[in-house]
Amino acid sequence: MESALDPHTALALLQWQVELGVSETIMDAPLDRYALTDTEPRQSVHATPDPRRPAMSAPPPKAPEVDPAQEAAHAAHAAASLDALRAALAEFEHCDLKRGARNLVFADGAPGARVMIIGEAPGRDEDREGRPFVGRAGQLLDRMLAAIGLSRSESVYITNVLPWRPPQNRDPLPVEIGMMKPFLERHVALAKPEVLVLMGNISCETVLGRRGITRLRGQWTQAMGLPVLPMFHPAYLLRQPQMKRQAWVDLLELQAKLREA
Repeated sequence: MESALDPHTALALLQWQVELGVSETIMDAPLDRYALTDTEPRQSVHATPDPRRPAMSAPPPKAPEVDPAQEAAHAAHAAASLDALRAALAEFEHCDLKRGARNLVFADGAPGARVMIIGEAPGRDEDREGRPFVGRAGQLLDRMLAAIGLSRSESVYITNVLPWRPPQNRDPLPVEIGMMKPFLERHVALAKPEVLVLMGNISCETVLGRRGITRLRGQWTQAMGLPVLPMFHPAYLLRQPQMKRQAWVDLLELQAKLREA
């Protein structure tokens, strides 16, 4: 079909379309979409495949999302002993803290002891040695226990809420606490202590669901089916030595509880 436009006008229109961003033509001849009626067949969106082109494969199905807390609960429940629980923690890959830590900090002391102490998270010294409560804080804890006739080697079992050190010793995140709590609950069930001692805000938040160690310390409560005594963390006492008086009162409370039993 011969165009009614002269060449100069047609070229000017073409240049105008290029400036508007037109980069290619869709059809050889124009199609008036407004002239189509609803009864006329529309072109199928499923065009006949070109045999010269390779067939497109279907996208692979998405892997089911994993709930780390649920995976932790399954792994912890399956552990029938403390050794099995330690192995389950070592194999658990859903906590990012593991990738930045040197060692798994599982526990220390006497398994089966009457007293189980739950701290917060490993620090630099604990991460290096793979044991909870070492360094200056651990030495202070040992002296505190000795003052009421206890020792980690014979009468106390010690662990932490988290088995891996958080970077720069930051506070554990709620998602990390929630992920590790099933392991802690199983740890307590397997260790079978008579009394739990929670040292610091993080352990109180994890076990009791409450913070505010200055208000909670020295007051007996119940959790995990056991008597629970919140106390100041030894690291806090190193920074605030004037609070050792209250810590001594709490130690006497612990001693009295053990004598009652």
